[in-house]
Amino acid sequence: PDGGESRIDGSPATIASPLASRAAGITVVYQELALCPTLTIAENIMMSDMAARSSLSFVPRDQMRREARAALTRLGMGALDPDTRVSRLSVAEMQLVEIAGAIRQRARVLVLDEPNSALSKRESERLFEIVRQLRGEGVTVIYVSHHLKEVLDLADRVTVMRDGRTIETMDNDGLSEDRLIRAMVGRDLDTAAQWSLQAEARSDDAPIVLSVEKLTAPGLDRLSFHARAGEILGIGGLPDSGKDMLGEALFGLCQRSGRVTVDGKELRAADPQASIRSGMALVPADRRGAGALLSMSVANNVVSASLPRFSLAGFMRRGAVRREARAQVARLDARISHLGQKLATLSGGNQQKIILGRSLVTNPRVLVLHEPTRGVDVGAKAEIYAILRGIAAEGVAVVMISSEIPELIMNAERVLVLRNGGISGELTGAGINEEAILARAMAS
Repeated sequence: PDGGESRIDGSPATIASPLASRAAGITVVYQELALCPTLTIAENIMMSDMAARSSLSFVPRDQMRREARAALTRLGMGALDPDTRVSRLSVAEMQLVEIAGAIRQRARVLVLDEPNSALSKRESERLFEIVRQLRGEGVTVIYVSHHLKEVLDLADRVTVMRDGRTIETMDNDGLSEDRLIRAMVGRDLDTAAQWSLQAEARSDDAPIVLSVEKLTAPGLDRLSFHARAGEILGIGGLPDSGKDMLGEALFGLCQRSGRVTVDGKELRAADPQASIRSGMALVPADRRGAGALLSMSVANNVVSASLPRFSLAGFMRRGAVRREARAQVARLDARISHLGQKLATLSGGNQQKIILGRSLVTNPRVLVLHEPTRGVDVGAKAEIYAILRGIAAEGVAVVMISSEIPELIMNAERVLVLRNGGISGELTGAGINEEAILARAMAS
């Protein structure tokens, strides 16, 4: 830290590294996943034990698997094979693996940063049960979240931060969501009106931009659907429904069969560059991994998907890069200090705006977004929703893949619900509601 003081049990403490933090009894689950994708589930869960072992000692594989399975079972994920490589998991499964690894360390202080941003309602409820259980066992839990209802359900005290500063700390005694929002964004935000909004229906006469026929890929089985110009098409479902693989399959990031066309032109499988040239853009769920170049500047992130447009004879045209970056920052109302600012220093909402701007630089006809507001505060969510509606109004077909049912209800004119890799139902207009989506997601 640059200043200030940390105290543990009332005594000043210097925490200079993650190992020092762990030695002090502090364990953190970060919003952006910190797993090793080439290692197995068991190896990732038990990673914290490896630093304490001698370099000459053998790793007890059987014991590692047993302890990993016990940690997964506690989270209701006992069916996962501990020997599975993390790279083969969905984002939701990765998040649960990271939480399992943290909980088994029996920390005195457990910091959870947006721990359920990719989890289903059922998985989240199981996590909340464990948080309450840990609190009952005397563990101090610091729960960082933009989901106000769960904060009010779980917390004894609530601290609101804005722009890197503590705004207010309140006892959770009669606190309301409106009171928290006022402290978070510095103004009143009519959330009741916001969440009751229903997306406006578009004409069925609008041309079909995206056509998908018998799409088969990992987790997906012979999927067929379409999206029209100016439409926001929602995709919902439980974590094991296949929805988390849909964006990658459409964009060409994995092997697939079937046909995917944009404006009648078929996209080649396993060729993301061809997808970009054909008019498709993808905003992935994993902002830290696939989504962003965190150590690079805002300007370089904005143009990173369109480098040929901004280079000449192998050299970057810096003036053109700055002009485009400035235009996207203004269009998306991203709060930055300057174009050279590193993306890692921005808030989650502003990072997401810059990643969205990178996609818009390619002038897409189809914009696919996977968990578009994951880890984003309520104020930034409202801004991103307005941006997406504006993009759709320009004639772009927007495909919104989301685990947040209110997000689908508020923004999508049609919602396709996936189950077991196929479409279990299509909802439109007033038929798009939480009960209908859950019923189709869990249908037998």
